[in-house]
Amino acid sequence: MTSVAEIRLPTADLHQDLPFFETLGFRLDLIHPADDPAVAVISGHGLRIRLQRGAAEAPGTIRILTDDPALAGGVRALLSPSGHRIEIAPPGEELPAPKAEPAFLVQRLSDGAPWVIGRAGMHYRDLAPGRLGGAFIASHIRIPEGGPVPDMVHFHEVGFQLIFCHAGWVDLVYEDQGPPFRLHAGDCVIQPPRIRHRVLHASDMLEVVEIGAPADHVTRIDHAMTLPTEAHRPERVFDGQVFLLHREAGAEWRPAARPGFIHRDTGVARATGGVAAVHVLRPTGEGEAAPLASEADIHFTFLRAGSMRLEAAGQAPRLLEAGDAFTTPPGLATTYAAPSADLELLEVTMPRA
Repeated sequence: MTSVAEIRLPTADLHQDLPFFETLGFRLDLIHPADDPAVAVISGHGLRIRLQRGAAEAPGTIRILTDDPALAGGVRALLSPSGHRIEIAPPGEELPAPKAEPAFLVQRLSDGAPWVIGRAGMHYRDLAPGRLGGAFIASHIRIPEGGPVPDMVHFHEVGFQLIFCHAGWVDLVYEDQGPPFRLHAGDCVIQPPRIRHRVLHASDMLEVVEIGAPADHVTRIDHAMTLPTEAHRPERVFDGQVFLLHREAGAEWRPAARPGFIHRDTGVARATGGVAAVHVLRPTGEGEAAPLASEADIHFTFLRAGSMRLEAAGQAPRLLEAGDAFTTPPGLATTYAAPSADLELLEVTMPRA
């Protein structure tokens, strides 16, 4: 069984349109009737177009992604005789690299920010409104009903990406990282740039915190790759980073830089070559809370459990509870006062570029 898809566009005069499209690398596949052509099918650049006289459609836009600088004589935008706009661009989807705009932000779960249906049917809640000028995105993601996840093998063109399992569990598989594995609450992975991966199964009420930089990045589907791959190369480097799976079970807790807290280092700083650092903090119940300022351009904190009072210079104190999140700019002294015994914080920092 053979099937072919084509896009229909109107033409006012095939005798003018055909030479125009031929100069752009399209070839003629079909034309009729011979004595007064009204329909021509052309193909090129992976696209099949049906030019039809009298077609009801309005003129359209065709984007040709090519690394050939000579195509169309280097002109980036053209108009066909029938009014179709042709845009010529590089093959990659070029997105701007925004500069971080650090800010003091607090996002409370009780404020009722909407959950939005995103990729693969997952529910997303924005934890950093404004996204620090587009340099950073933090999403609280949940899957209410567990089971197989309708995901495909894909990868992200991103500078940094963290998946931290907040509640439940999820089964994942990654390129060159062995068989599928289960991520439990408290565990995390970093997804190096362009590593192929897939979400397989999830528990009921799965919740993860996903961090990405920059905020707007491209996700591409890889229809050719099957996971898991035969090779197992945990040392493989992806754009200067290596895959990391950090388990909460057995992690070592040490005194944190913040007075009155201990932390476990996830190893993200080493795996990313210093692009980011990720720690989980707990109060010790000893000593007085004291102010501390971060010098990181991006300093994001998510309350996994418990409660505390966030005190920041020049800001009204805020009582925070599980599910809340906040960001602080460099140099702003903050105090984590009145921490509950079960307080646990996920902290992500990214140094100044």
